[in-house]
Amino acid sequence: MKQYLLSVYQPDGDPPAPEVLGAVMRDVEAWNQELRAAGAWVFTGGLHLASTATVVRVQDGDTLITDGPYAEGKEHIGGFTVIKAPDLDSALEWSRKLARATTLPIEVRPMRAVPED
Repeated sequence: MKQYLLSVYQPDGDPPAPEVLGAVMRDVEAWNQELRAAGAWVFTGGLHLASTATVVRVQDGDTLITDGPYAEGKEHIGGFTVIKAPDLDSALEWSRKLARATTLPIEVRPMRAVPED
C-alpha cells in the first residue's frame, strides 16, 4: 500500500479562542480514531510555531544557519500525518475529512517508496 503525507497548513498568529479550538481538536481526534480503526494511520506529528525553525544550508562550501522558517509566508506547516492508502483517491478522501475537522488547508503528497534491505 502506498503512503501519503498530509500536511496541515495553519496561519501564523495566535490560535483560535478555546471554544473554537476545543471543537476543532475534538473533530481531529475523531478523525484520528477513524483513521486508526481503518488501519490507515502510520505517523502523526505537530510542530511548534514557524518562528522556532532554524534553517541550515550550504553556500559556497560554507554552512549557514539562520533563524526562522525557510520561506516567509502567512501560513506554515503546523502538523502532518503519514497515512497508508491504496491510491490517491483514497488519500484525498482522508484529507477531505481532515480539512473539515481542522478547517485548514491540507496538502496531499505521495511518498516515495523506500527500498527494502
